[in-house]
Amino acid sequence: MSIGAVLAVLREDFPDVTISKIRFLEAEGLVTPDRAPSGYRRFSDADCERLRFVLTAQRDRYLPLKVIREQLDAMDAESDAGGPGARLLSSARTAVAPATDFSERGGRVSREALIERTEVDSAFITELVRNGLLTAGPGGFFDEDAVRLVEAAAALANFGVETRHLRAFKVSADREAGLVAQIAGPIAKGKGTGARDRAEELVREMAALSVTLHTQLVKAAVRGVLD
Repeated sequence: MSIGAVLAVLREDFPDVTISKIRFLEAEGLVTPDRAPSGYRRFSDADCERLRFVLTAQRDRYLPLKVIREQLDAMDAESDAGGPGARLLSSARTAVAPATDFSERGGRVSREALIERTEVDSAFITELVRNGLLTAGPGGFFDEDAVRLVEAAAALANFGVETRHLRAFKVSADREAGLVAQIAGPIAKGKGTGARDRAEELVREMAALSVTLHTQLVKAAVRGVLD
């Protein structure tokens, strides 16, 4: 397939994908299409599935390319050894993100469905919204991330942590987002092909590192409390 044909196939599930994005992923070594004698790229079905895997991992799990590359390398090694690695690429959605299958739930969760799935009451949702921890999207719908947020907040509530206490988490998250924006913003506005893609990848990697750092800091602080 030509790069235009691949774009047409991928856009059925990823409407925002562009030729620039595909070229960026190629430059990063995530896919290596053959070249025709004329120099044009020629993608195989396997290349297309590999791109689908990468795009799914970025969209549904917000994984940085470094982590995605490690997953693909592991699958390639397993496939070379006669394992099922290659077959995993043909079911990228379930292999990458079983907990966030947007094809099954559509990524649109009504308030009623949110309450039913998280087993909280309407007042609890209202409190989360009032404290700025939960925000509905267009049409008043939430997404799968909102489900996990409510579940976590409800679990903390069982330990006696009130909703108003969670505002500190929101303030911290906003500060981290502001720091990331200061770094990624100029890159996204830069000239040259793939500038926005490079910025998005930087955001993913910094977000992953931020989560890791936050987790380690909490663990260290909790050890201090226990000691």
